[in-house]
Amino acid sequence: MATVNGKILLKNASFNDQHLIDKCEERGGYSAIRKALTMSPPEIVEEVKKAGLRGRGGGGFPTGQKWGFIPKDTDKPIYLICNADESEPGTFKDRLLMERDPHLVIEGIMIAARAIKAEWACIYIRGEYGYPYVRLQKAINECYERGYLGKGIFGSDHNLDIVVHRGAGAYVCGEETALLESLEGNKGQPRLKPPYYPAVMGLHNCPTVVNNVETYAAIPYIIEAGSEAYCKLGTERSKGTKLVCVSGHIQKPGVYEIEFGYPLLKLLMEDCGGTFPGRKLKAVIPGGSSVAVLRAEELEGVTLDYESLQAAGSMLGSAGIIVMDDSTDMIEAIVNLMHFYAHESCGQCTPCREGGHWIAKVFERIARGEGMPGDLELIEDICSQINGRTICLFGEALAVPAQSFIRKFRDEFEARIREGISSRKVSSFPIFQASL
Repeated sequence: MATVNGKILLKNASFNDQHLIDKCEERGGYSAIRKALTMSPPEIVEEVKKAGLRGRGGGGFPTGQKWGFIPKDTDKPIYLICNADESEPGTFKDRLLMERDPHLVIEGIMIAARAIKAEWACIYIRGEYGYPYVRLQKAINECYERGYLGKGIFGSDHNLDIVVHRGAGAYVCGEETALLESLEGNKGQPRLKPPYYPAVMGLHNCPTVVNNVETYAAIPYIIEAGSEAYCKLGTERSKGTKLVCVSGHIQKPGVYEIEFGYPLLKLLMEDCGGTFPGRKLKAVIPGGSSVAVLRAEELEGVTLDYESLQAAGSMLGSAGIIVMDDSTDMIEAIVNLMHFYAHESCGQCTPCREGGHWIAKVFERIARGEGMPGDLELIEDICSQINGRTICLFGEALAVPAQSFIRKFRDEFEARIREGISSRKVSSFPIFQASL
């Protein structure tokens, strides 16, 4: 755990007793919700809009705008969901927040519930997160004991109940509509949008807001300090601070809080201590394993914000930075990733269900030294048949890394194929090109 610039999300996370409600309140906890309860719901929504807070789960959609989609005069109950199904390889920031400062997350949920007039909220947590689950549940129990949850929270006219639901370990349930399906007791598979936009037809076909753990954790500061103070942090289009996870071939891995616009190479080579002695930086996956890989020479001038990484040909995503030095076998790396995504497909869409396993098998064949001319073109063709042809973005999460590894490190793949052919001493005919 480390902080590069301003402390908002990790301000109190270094205290070992921050998970206790008494200690949390001594350090200012639950003061923002008290202020929010003096504001009208539209005022809270407008403040979050002015702050420019974007969803921290990977999509980067404006939070206040999402809240504004909730119908104003609905006669249905309104639900609020906290997406704590953190399953993206290379990402572990939400886990830190839930373990070290669970009351910060809960307070953010309280404020959001007030903003959209929800009286029931759920934290959908990844099933493998046993310790964060215990911390969250104990924190919620403390809130009920204090009267901070239930009827008339903090002596106001607002009621709110929060429950914690443990998922069954499916990566796809990080997608909001698949999460809702799972929460209803069904198979965790994404819904068609339209018509199933959560703000209109969400949980049990009622208006629903789904935001990420880190998103909720940022809200108390916005309400307490004001949107103007929050806007002073970050860049023109990427406001505030961001938690980034750094792992892989790096001397100081961990969770770092940075202002948007912070130089990526400065974070890696200075704050994180750089690669291990005798090794050189080779590549970085900047936003969790589902985004495009970048070569080391492409990182010069790249900053940690949505726009800069998009211009560099990748995405900020969940900000799970995976560092690879020159000892990395890129072929083995992509085999590992493709095995994960092929396994995690929910199976609803044919391109993803069939294409994922097909791509994984071809990459495995190349890694074994059994690759054939045309294999790389075959993989790229399969990827083109997946992109944009699935209900959710899981197809892109599978195809984009595969395409980027081939395009950025094609020479390594071609060399492995040539070596395999040479060692087998066989001629290659077109009939073999699509064989598995």
